[in-house]
Amino acid sequence: MFPAAAKATVRLLERLGHEVVFPEGQTCCGQMHVNTGYQEQAVPLVRRHVRVFDPYDVIVAPSGSCVGSVRHQHAMVARRAGDVRLASRAESVAARTFELSELLVDVLGVTDVGAFFPHRVTYHPTCHSLRMLGVGDRPVRLLRAVRGLDLVELPAAEQCCGFGGTFAVKNADTSTAMLADKMRHVLSTGADVCAAGDASCLMHIGGGLSRLRTGVRTVHLAEILASTEQGGTMSERSEPVVAS
Repeated sequence: MFPAAAKATVRLLERLGHEVVFPEGQTCCGQMHVNTGYQEQAVPLVRRHVRVFDPYDVIVAPSGSCVGSVRHQHAMVARRAGDVRLASRAESVAARTFELSELLVDVLGVTDVGAFFPHRVTYHPTCHSLRMLGVGDRPVRLLRAVRGLDLVELPAAEQCCGFGGTFAVKNADTSTAMLADKMRHVLSTGADVCAAGDASCLMHIGGGLSRLRTGVRTVHLAEILASTEQGGTMSERSEPVVAS
């Protein structure tokens, strides 16, 4: 639904000198199934995920939600299904799987990725990246290093936007009220862009802002970091193969 973030991730990592492979055999990580109680149906997805991504040195996803599932659900699902070997392989893949800001800051040791994004931006830390992965201030550190970007602190930033997957469907009134709070805080910053690291939150917040005709855009963190003034590339250097 939102391929721009994945494409931006590839552009960014290639600009930093890495070889990026996009395995065509990949499918959904299975989080939707696990979160709604269909663990048995998630097993084939976990098995496929492990088979597709196991050959790579490092796996990255521009989604704290998906990485959270790979790290905290895959081995558990396999173990509950009685597949100990799959659980072990899932743990191995999970140990090499990183959310984009984690990969950049912790693994590659970079905060200035050579980006240029001349806009007033506020950042919403998504629940899974904040609470499941503990990415902390890594995304903010990356944004602060972007040339031309005016980063404005978002009030009550750590409050959930109200999406929560099926929560938005099953508890629509509560979800809408939470979204209203989030939009009010976004608009109070005077930012023209609200950034985040998960497409689901961006879809929820962006939909609300669009319906109100606020003129505020939602943009994935990867798209900001992939933006450059002239579209140039940084010097190549030998690095691990990264699967996205």
